[in-house]
Amino acid sequence: MELFSQTAGRPDLRAARLSLAVAVGLFGIKMLAWVLTDSAAILSDALESIINVVAAGFAVFSVTLAAMPPDKRHPYGHGNIEYYAAGIEGLLILLAAVAIVWESWDKIFNPEPLPNLGAGLGLLAAAGGVNLWLGLLLLRQGRSSGSLTLEADGRHVLTDVWTSAGVLVGLALVWMTGWLWLDGAIACLVAANIIWAGFGLVRQSVAGFMNESDPALLASLCDLLREHRHPSWIDIHRLRAFKSGRSVHVDLHLILPRDMTLAEAHEQVEAMEKLLANHLGPDADVMIHADPCADDCCPVCDAEPCDLRRHASDASPLWSPETTGDPIRGD
Repeated sequence: MELFSQTAGRPDLRAARLSLAVAVGLFGIKMLAWVLTDSAAILSDALESIINVVAAGFAVFSVTLAAMPPDKRHPYGHGNIEYYAAGIEGLLILLAAVAIVWESWDKIFNPEPLPNLGAGLGLLAAAGGVNLWLGLLLLRQGRSSGSLTLEADGRHVLTDVWTSAGVLVGLALVWMTGWLWLDGAIACLVAANIIWAGFGLVRQSVAGFMNESDPALLASLCDLLREHRHPSWIDIHRLRAFKSGRSVHVDLHLILPRDMTLAEAHEQVEAMEKLLANHLGPDADVMIHADPCADDCCPVCDAEPCDLRRHASDASPLWSPETTGDPIRGD
């Protein structure tokens, strides 16, 4: 009960629950269209909607769990559950594609009449319009809340929209021309599109589990630190950052003048941590290690006056994702 009471009012959780309710309703509409028409293409669209239902269920669970604060067993939080959910959704999409090809291949060579095609197309068009609205809503909410699960669910729903649009166009051609073999061919093309989307989600999930570097995130952090650089911040190295659900974890080494007192160094570390936390939001986890300067830091040091200087200062450090990942000077 505590798990759900702490997250009940969150916009991202409301969006996930809405996605689940709509997915169930649209699956029923598409199955009705298939029963009316016996179309392999419409069945392929309906099978993908089963995945929408499962994916939306995963989204509700993972968004709820990812929002829980860190605890003794999970000191880095629960955000990685979102990568798990996205990976499962990708694998289910691939399984749906295999099922679609299995069902549809024979209908290319042995086509069958399609009764009630007009009514089926009307139902499919209505379902596609609702899916377009839902997909855009999920993408917007996922990006604003930093939820990979909602983004993945939104992309999948929009993939379903393109699927429905392709099926509608193809079956309209069948209706006008009488080329019944197009029904099976369209279903196989739908399966190819689903395979592409499924591999994309699996790739994104694996990248998240492996804490893959995010160049855009690192670049934004370097720009922020460069813009607000304090004269005593001589250089930064070993900058690392990764996302875990809504949370962003950042750690780096900050080089400070070696004649600073411990209290002064602590004050500068806290100032940088506050700067990063304010930029990244309330779910940021920032860890900064302070290091004393060495003689080879002098060329990029702006700290004046300095009785320890051995070389003239000739330029400020050009902090970027490439340079801040280097080992610390003097190591």
